[in-house]
Amino acid sequence: MSHSEIAPLTEALLSAAKAAGADAADAIAVDGTSIRIEVLNGALEMAERSEGVDLGLRVLVGQRQACVSASDTEPGTLTEMAERAVAMARLAPEDPNIGLAEPEALSDIRDGDALDLNDPGENPDPAGLEVRALEAEAAALAVNGISQVSTAGAGYSRRRIHLAASNGFSGGYARSDHSVFCVAITGEGTGMERDYFGDGRNHLSDLMHASDVGRIAAERTVARAGAKKPPTGAFPVIYDERISSGLIGHLLSATNGVSIARGSSWARDLLGEEVLPAHLSLIEEPHRPRTSGSRPFDAEGLPTRDRAIVENGVLTGWTLDLASGRQLDMPSTASASRGTGGPPSPSVGNVRLTAGDASLEALLADMGTGLLITSMIGSSINATTGDYSRGASGFWVENGEITYPVNECTVAGNLKDMLRTIVPANDARPHLSRVVPSLLVEGLTIAGA
Repeated sequence: MSHSEIAPLTEALLSAAKAAGADAADAIAVDGTSIRIEVLNGALEMAERSEGVDLGLRVLVGQRQACVSASDTEPGTLTEMAERAVAMARLAPEDPNIGLAEPEALSDIRDGDALDLNDPGENPDPAGLEVRALEAEAAALAVNGISQVSTAGAGYSRRRIHLAASNGFSGGYARSDHSVFCVAITGEGTGMERDYFGDGRNHLSDLMHASDVGRIAAERTVARAGAKKPPTGAFPVIYDERISSGLIGHLLSATNGVSIARGSSWARDLLGEEVLPAHLSLIEEPHRPRTSGSRPFDAEGLPTRDRAIVENGVLTGWTLDLASGRQLDMPSTASASRGTGGPPSPSVGNVRLTAGDASLEALLADMGTGLLITSMIGSSINATTGDYSRGASGFWVENGEITYPVNECTVAGNLKDMLRTIVPANDARPHLSRVVPSLLVEGLTIAGA
């Protein structure tokens, strides 16, 4: 079923909403299929398959709104959804900020063809995914020092989305996702260490070979053998490329319009201020082809475009949908996203941080002595102050060289101070939604041995 085939469902929901007494409405239909296969010890361990159509309807009665969802496409269900939503909306509190986009503001692009998000090939069968998972497991077990593979798997999904609204918008697109992953273990008992690797792409032809995924997972794991706690003290830290986007993610969360409108963000007073070093910019890129966070229009039908969230170190604006923009007296940044169960809310898709000139190895040399973090667990972050504390593991570095693996440590600092000192490497993977290289951060407190 293509997005055009589910379009009549959204139109039927809008008609039902109007008949039930709604002043305005928007509807979303998502037709999805997904398969996930996992293997263990050379045999099938788990197989999951799901498919179906999910529907979401938002109705507005005056300045009141309500949302309902269902997974039944029968006409009677659509009528019932609309009647229930209108009844709920009439009981909801008034919100002066809700409302659909003005028709003249809507995107002229109504499909995702230019973004090439949907693999035109046939859906892979479970047997093919199992072969891929077995190849990853076998490659990991072939690496000397691996005691077992805790899981290896492959997956596939295809989602078709259509959005329609009573302001005249109607558009949709499809997206496919192929993935393969592996988690390996070295050592035994209390000396066990694990690590992982995985790859995910919109097109199967771009996906890494499963044996390479398994090998990399195993090599990462073997490097962690004999991990111990690092020393305690104030040291520079490098966030490895595989987890560095999480640090930038804290900035994206803090500049989300909902948090700003609530006054609950550590970045609430930083608009127009320097939040990153002056030579760095953070750009949202919603039209990057074959990238999972791309979208031709947002969930309110507004046209998406490249946007500098941070330009030359300076925070240029918040991430806004229509409602949060109205609350802050600013225009939407076409950042609305939504599922079938609730109203739109602002979020960021693809972003790219300015790359540095140095390799990770050169960054390690510049750091001298400190911690290279490759994995993080837990999180204690004060959203209001930016105080930051997270569990970490990785490698201890002395004189610019990795000396031994570390685990069971905590790194702490303040996000405002941390982000202003970052030094990027040049090792970001360009196909990821968040293209963020390894980042050197000064002045963190490490709690270890």
